[in-house]
Amino acid sequence: MVGFKPTDVPPTASVKFIGAGTAACIADLFTFPLDTAKVRLQIQGELKSDAEMATVKYRGVFGTITTMVKTEGPRSLYSGLVAGLQRQMSFASVRIGLYDSVKQFYTKGSEHVGVGSRLLAGCTTGAMAVAFAQPTDVVKVRFQAQANLSSSNRRYNGTIEAYKTIAKEEGVRGLWKGTFPNITRNAIVNCTELVTYDLIKDLLMKNGLLSDNLPCHFSSAIGAGFCTTVIASPVDVVKTRYMNSAPGQYRSAFNCAVTMFTKEGLTAFYKGFMPSFLRLGSWNIVMFVTYEQLKRALMLARLS
Repeated sequence: MVGFKPTDVPPTASVKFIGAGTAACIADLFTFPLDTAKVRLQIQGELKSDAEMATVKYRGVFGTITTMVKTEGPRSLYSGLVAGLQRQMSFASVRIGLYDSVKQFYTKGSEHVGVGSRLLAGCTTGAMAVAFAQPTDVVKVRFQAQANLSSSNRRYNGTIEAYKTIAKEEGVRGLWKGTFPNITRNAIVNCTELVTYDLIKDLLMKNGLLSDNLPCHFSSAIGAGFCTTVIASPVDVVKTRYMNSAPGQYRSAFNCAVTMFTKEGLTAFYKGFMPSFLRLGSWNIVMFVTYEQLKRALMLARLS
């Protein structure tokens, strides 16, 4: 599949939409344990006294994964996977699948696409995606955050139950808890991830370093993953803390950020950085490589 040129089988908007959601789900299946480890590290230290803070349960990405497997079993690494796949199918389809279409809308079909148009398109599709997928993100984070306790002590025992419980106890607004920090985070992530991937891929191809093939997609995905992690980590930590918080724990996402800075210092905003990078880097590689190939496969199937 790598040998086909994009001009031979130009993908339609529907192909990009379906391909992006499918590729994102495949990427999640491979990288979900890293995402769970990231969430556990990000919420570590929350609601604890100074004495309890001294006893750190999770240390590093692989230490966190090992501890979870020993204390909760291997299945704990995939806690919230169903909500995660629901999120990717609705979220990635919009933010990635519609990116090119929105970019063309802003440039009015012009072949010259500036950085400003790319950033605007990334912000637009990122915000649109949150409107669709926020409830799935809330449920996913809460499942990943809860320890794998006995059924009577778990916060939620199933995905559908979680949606119903949150809506019942916190109202419908509870399912959209953390929408603003999530829009902020996803505007940043989407812009950095898609625009960086877009720019690196264009540079590699225009300078004749690589053609539109697997090595090009691989290199662009790694660069996009690293840049995204550096820029988006602080907002991601605040989003995770706020979405996982009990009702009334924080007045707002901003109050959550201030509380974190006051109690835990600046380093709290980069908790879980390594699993975030490992997850985003590997997720980007699997997603973009799969997405590029799926677009071509779907177009070939459609044409034949």
